[in-house]
Amino acid sequence: MKHFILSAIACIIVSFNSFGQDLAPYIKIGESSSTIDDLTKEIVQVLKDNSFTILGTYNPSNKSSLATVVFTRTDLKNTVIKVKDRGALAAIMKVGLVQRNGKVMMSYTNPDYILRAYLPTNYGTYKRVFAKFSEDLKTAFSVLGNDFTPFGGTVKAENLAKYHYKIMMPYFTDPVELKEFQSFEDGLEIITQNLAAKKGNTIMVYKLVYKSQNVAVFGIGLRDSEDGESYFLPKIGEDHVAALPFEIILQGKKATMLHGKYRIALHWPDLTMGTFMKIMSTPGDIEDTLEALCQ
Repeated sequence: MKHFILSAIACIIVSFNSFGQDLAPYIKIGESSSTIDDLTKEIVQVLKDNSFTILGTYNPSNKSSLATVVFTRTDLKNTVIKVKDRGALAAIMKVGLVQRNGKVMMSYTNPDYILRAYLPTNYGTYKRVFAKFSEDLKTAFSVLGNDFTPFGGTVKAENLAKYHYKIMMPYFTDPVELKEFQSFEDGLEIITQNLAAKKGNTIMVYKLVYKSQNVAVFGIGLRDSEDGESYFLPKIGEDHVAALPFEIILQGKKATMLHGKYRIALHWPDLTMGTFMKIMSTPGDIEDTLEALCQ
């Protein structure tokens, strides 16, 4: 009973402190002189040692100076799937590595930021699970660095549930429908086969499947030199590499993606309109690539 009361008080304090708070999409762990390959292996092992599950790793833009480690944990994965409107997207967390001037910057997606955005009306229901996940993650990463500085722009905590970049721009609740299949199994097979064939110069970074709920999330690297990551990432900021890869979510028979103008803006909230205009074609290019994977 005492433990329950203390937990409840802690959740109230976290909720109170977060209200009105500016949240950033990423948290810097620190810097290292090790190679990206060695750090990737070390991060994977640290996560495994702390009961996190590795979903995949890859080099965005096909550059050895960039890397992403994608992971989840059972409690997070089993909680977010209870949210029917694409809640499974919130199961995915990432570490980003950027090598520059002989140092590698390590960062990770801020769970509080992502979960508030992807679980718009359900964050509060499960905030005790999320608070523990976030704290455990910080504890795990403390063996790698002790910076833990938020970066990447800010959005007020209470605005993330209805986040959009500008007036008339899409919200989380405005997904792009890519394809309606004959069945969940049909969609799972087609998308998996297309990714295995690297259709559209793509690569499957991870696949998270909830068999009993007929839900699957695919993480997809965009390797095309003309309109993929190597085209848009240098323009909008490689330090945000933990934003990648982009996703297709299959729920039942329907495959959708977050609208590119929402997905990019959420992970690069400090983009100026001038910079956004430099990648004006990118949201449509991503949609075309992911739609082709469903055919």
